[in-house]
Amino acid sequence: MNVIIADDDPTMRLLLSRVVEQCGHHVVMAAADGVDAWEFYAVEPAPLIILDWEMPKMDGLQVCRHIRESMWSDDTFILVVTARDRSEDLTLVLDAGADDYMSKPVTPDNLKARLRIAERRIEVSRASRTAEQELRKARYLAGIGETSLALQHEINNPLTALLADAALIEAKMVEPQEMDEMLDTIVQQARRIGDVVKKLRDLNNPRSVEYLGQSRMIDINPNSK
Repeated sequence: MNVIIADDDPTMRLLLSRVVEQCGHHVVMAAADGVDAWEFYAVEPAPLIILDWEMPKMDGLQVCRHIRESMWSDDTFILVVTARDRSEDLTLVLDAGADDYMSKPVTPDNLKARLRIAERRIEVSRASRTAEQELRKARYLAGIGETSLALQHEINNPLTALLADAALIEAKMVEPQEMDEMLDTIVQQARRIGDVVKKLRDLNNPRSVEYLGQSRMIDINPNSK
């Protein structure tokens, strides 16, 4: 996966980059300050960003806050590296939106362990988002099917009557004395169809009901029962 690194110490940048690459990832940016890291991230977000806390121009916690306010926040794991090790410092890091915290001096083994944690968290997060997207898609498609069945159920009868009378009139198979009655029927059936459409438009918190065995459809008359 792509990784952004930001640390004002060139030796630390080199260490972090080497270990990240050894773990099979790609360092797309190794910034010397928070501003460069944030500006790069804003153009090319990465799933993992490793930030030193104390950097010139913009510190690591400020970068954290910018990321958490961005549209890519949920897709990014943030690891903060710092020489501070007090409990209140950890609280500040987590409050800024970081996912994990690593104290200096950094060792390759310690960093590799943190990277494994990040990898697992990112995998779980991606799987969760994929499952949520599939669930939303399934619900959407189910809703289309249930709405379609409701329209068929509620509109089919009045539409059949309307079209039948219209066809008779068009074919000139109606006696003059029958014309008014048939036109009145057409108007009534058209109003019934319009009423169904209005109910669908105004429906809040729709529920589905069983229809013809295992089929389900949207209930557009929830107050009629």
